[in-house]
Amino acid sequence: MPDYDLIVMGAGHNALVTAAYAARAGLKVGVFERRHLVGGAVSTEELVPGYRFDYGGSAHILIRMTPIVRELELTRHGLHYLEVDPMFHCSDGETPWFIHRDPARTIRELEEKFPGQGDAYGRFLDDWTPFARAVADLFNSAPGPLDLGKMVMRSGQGKDWNEQLPRILRPYGDVAREYFTDERVRAPLVWMAAQSGPPPSDPLSAPFLLWHPLYHEGGVARPKGGSGGLTKALRRAIEAEGGEVFTDAPVKEILVRDGQAQGIRLENGETYTARAVVSGTHVLTTAAALPDEYVPAAAKNVRVGNGFGMILRLALSEKVKYRHHTEPDSRVGLGLLVKNERQIMQGYGEYLAGQPTTDPPLVAMSFSAVDDSLAPPQGDVLWLWAQYYPFELASGSWETRTAEARENILRAFEHYAPGTRDTIVGELVQTPQWLHDHLGLHRGNVMHLEMSFDQMFSFRPWMKASQYRWPGIRGLYLTGASTHPGGGIMGASGRNAARVIVKDLTRRGWR
Repeated sequence: MPDYDLIVMGAGHNALVTAAYAARAGLKVGVFERRHLVGGAVSTEELVPGYRFDYGGSAHILIRMTPIVRELELTRHGLHYLEVDPMFHCSDGETPWFIHRDPARTIRELEEKFPGQGDAYGRFLDDWTPFARAVADLFNSAPGPLDLGKMVMRSGQGKDWNEQLPRILRPYGDVAREYFTDERVRAPLVWMAAQSGPPPSDPLSAPFLLWHPLYHEGGVARPKGGSGGLTKALRRAIEAEGGEVFTDAPVKEILVRDGQAQGIRLENGETYTARAVVSGTHVLTTAAALPDEYVPAAAKNVRVGNGFGMILRLALSEKVKYRHHTEPDSRVGLGLLVKNERQIMQGYGEYLAGQPTTDPPLVAMSFSAVDDSLAPPQGDVLWLWAQYYPFELASGSWETRTAEARENILRAFEHYAPGTRDTIVGELVQTPQWLHDHLGLHRGNVMHLEMSFDQMFSFRPWMKASQYRWPGIRGLYLTGASTHPGGGIMGASGRNAARVIVKDLTRRGWR
């Protein structure tokens, strides 16, 4: 008898989702994680006394477009979501505005501040909400070769698909300009779309902007106590169904015999057997754990890219104070802080030249405004995500250039909130090298693989592996950001993979 029905390699949020569904279906599940806590990039620790820092993703948006929380009864296992509204605080430093969960309020306030732009926002939502819903539906299912066509046809809602398709195939920067004439409104929307990775000038990138209406559908939320509240609840859900979760248990090798996955060997030499194995780690980490004869060239040739972003996580003795402050709204939503679109493109140009951007646009998060467990009463946590930052630098190394990049991020933020640096009492600086070394994000790419059209949907991670099965090995499955639908806190990959695995390993299939 094998030790488990299913062994899960890694404990990122998608891997834990897969494990939870498998355990709920009656499978005996064992999860093995190399770090000292579960969650991967969706985890939280008190790194500065009194201040809790997330290690990775902090805003929970896309997971609310899935049934995962309800189906796995995660509230029963301790997950408590706090609503974030306004969802976004947009500013060029001079004229802030807000995106609320309620689109009507957003439109009304936009129209008052930027005449004509509120109406444009309303038209944008009317035109693309059906498309965004179609994308969400596709995220929640295994990908197929006709995904783009399905999105176009299902999103038409009476509109001519001949007009829709060219827009979908265009750069998202171009589509934004079709709707919004005022750059103070347009630039933050473009900057939010840039969070997936490709710059505003890339063809076939429009969906990164066009799924913006989903934010109004599902809202933005934060687990009480930190982003890791989600993965802690998932662990409890697994254990409540009899599953076992092991930390400080790095997997060295996936055991394969006669083309069948049979278990794992840990770095300490211990072996565990199973009917099947699912890897929630980076696809290159999975490949490195396999005998070379089972690793196709396509697995070695996935495009990881050269870094992506960098995060400065700060513990502050005082609450963030913006120059143009609306209390508490300025600290509640994600701050989309960008001077103009040129700032985004300048950062991308410096990145292409192998240099850290000197004046980065920012996403500022001070979620202690909605969760008082993250910081002392008078303090704040402030997390600054900045783009773009290469993993391989044209000159120097991250060891020698981290201080310079940190200073540029801090200086960029002080355009919006001067004096912030004087309140810093602790920090964590996460460069692309740090992300590579500590979170297993190869070359610092938080999305695992480039989120370009050639590596999306049925092309992710490559076509023969797009159905969450490793080709050429029976009983070896994949989940995580390396698979459809990609990076971000959604869990859809974990749920989709579980559907495949449960169908394969049980007679009753998916319930």
